Amino acid sequence: MMKLAEQLHFLNGKADRLHVDVMDGHYVKNLALSASFVAQIRPYTPLPIDVHLMVEEPTPFIPALIEAGADAISLHPETICREAFRVINMLRQAGKEVGMVLNPATPVESIQHYLHLLDKVTVMTVDPGYAGQPFIPEMTAKIAQLHQLKESRSLNFLLEVDGSCNRNTYRELLGAGAQVLVMGSSGLFRPDMPLEQAWEKMSRDLSAALHSPEHV
Repeated sequence: MMKLAEQLHFLNGKADRLHVDVMDGHYVKNLALSASFVAQIRPYTPLPIDVHLMVEEPTPFIPALIEAGADAISLHPETICREAFRVINMLRQAGKEVGMVLNPATPVESIQHYLHLLDKVTVMTVDPGYAGQPFIPEMTAKIAQLHQLKESRSLNFLLEVDGSCNRNTYRELLGAGAQVLVMGSSGLFRPDMPLEQAWEKMSRDLSAALHSPEHV
């Protein structure tokens, strides 16, 4: 916990929010983190904690995550298709931000009826549940589709990308309309580099992508 606390102290002065993956070992094969982890890190950071809930049955997890101090919860539409509006209202009433996460094979149309109720839409550019997977280039069109929908309907959701966000993809993702990039093992948290050094490298790579002629 000491090393994690040190990393959080550094990120508190740099990051916009913290992304926490919660997996149940069923919706995806991996098992990772829980509401107790959110509760453990809450005292160490003033940043919004954004939970990506990769579980088969999300509703039993939500009260514990709210109690633990999560500020935003993002769900997969396949897991709440029979109670989407009820779950969205539950989170709204608790004062939490609501997001939906689209797997690579999940179409944008699956969330069209409540897109206007969302604070954030996340496009997975890799299949969920495993770190270090290669970027799926077909997802650029999905990001662009959501960006166009957002503009044409004057919607306010943030457009986020999760998966293989790194120097090789920044330019393409930002050019398609992405506003938030989830920084994982390929872009920031590297075993061969201290976090401070990795952050500086990431910042340089992002700045280069933002100021490239293609993006401008």
